[in-house]
Amino acid sequence: MRLLVLWCCGCLWVGLFAGVVKGEDPKRISIWNGLAPGETTSSVGEALPARVDEVPPAIRITKITQPELELYEPPLEKRNGVAVLLFPGGGFSYVVRDKEGEEPAKWLNSLGVTAFVVRYRTKDGSKGPQSLRPLQDAQRSIRLLRSRADEWKLDVNRIGVMGFSAGGNVAALAATRFDSDSYGLKDEVDKLSCRPDFAMLIYPAYLWDLKKEALTDEAPVTERTPSTFLVHTHDDGLSSLGPVYFYAALKRKNIPAEIHVYQKGGHGYGIRPVAGTSIHTWIEPAKRWLESEVIDRKDRR
Repeated sequence: MRLLVLWCCGCLWVGLFAGVVKGEDPKRISIWNGLAPGETTSSVGEALPARVDEVPPAIRITKITQPELELYEPPLEKRNGVAVLLFPGGGFSYVVRDKEGEEPAKWLNSLGVTAFVVRYRTKDGSKGPQSLRPLQDAQRSIRLLRSRADEWKLDVNRIGVMGFSAGGNVAALAATRFDSDSYGLKDEVDKLSCRPDFAMLIYPAYLWDLKKEALTDEAPVTERTPSTFLVHTHDDGLSSLGPVYFYAALKRKNIPAEIHVYQKGGHGYGIRPVAGTSIHTWIEPAKRWLESEVIDRKDRR
């Protein structure tokens, strides 16, 4: 029965998103000139074996020490100058590059948005915060987009971040810690601002401190935190409280924000349907929010 349900969900997903996920391999761009901060190797990662009960399967990349961007460009006639850096999830151990990267990237392309999937560095066994190296990659990526905005026809004032699960945590850190440089000056690119102009946090993880029963201190919301869109589910055992309290912090600071809470859907769905739920429809309010808050506005900063 379980395999039948998975098969049906896979067929539904193919039918709904077939036009979104097809295409040529994306251009890949190195985030750092030379080795990333603190690294001694330059591995772009390796794919983990597919999970036998996952329909359709997802691609998980681990052992990344040389982070890259995957570039997904919209058709010329749709291009609007908006850019989004996408941070897939994976518990910092790997990056789910298709379900939480390529697929939402191509959905963003359909809205005229240029998308960059961030293959950020994964766990290396060190004892420090697991989010530090991904945050360094995020801050560098935002600056890199601003430095090459003319090349990619981007509006430097409409560059945002979007993250899923652990990637949602990285996006939240990027949206709140832009005044705190995580790696120091390396070249001229690092003189540019790393503040994103908007944020989209999709079932972001690790925002809730279980011991303190409060938001983590790692993502301090201030008056300069950008406008934010949040999605999660009531039955998400990993991240339910974090997004709600993050939204409340935005509200207290009078930051424009929107949150959508679905009763069912669990965790880790990307833009794919989940049997017995309507969670895949979150992209509809997300589209409306993007259009009203970002695409049709040029005064984000």
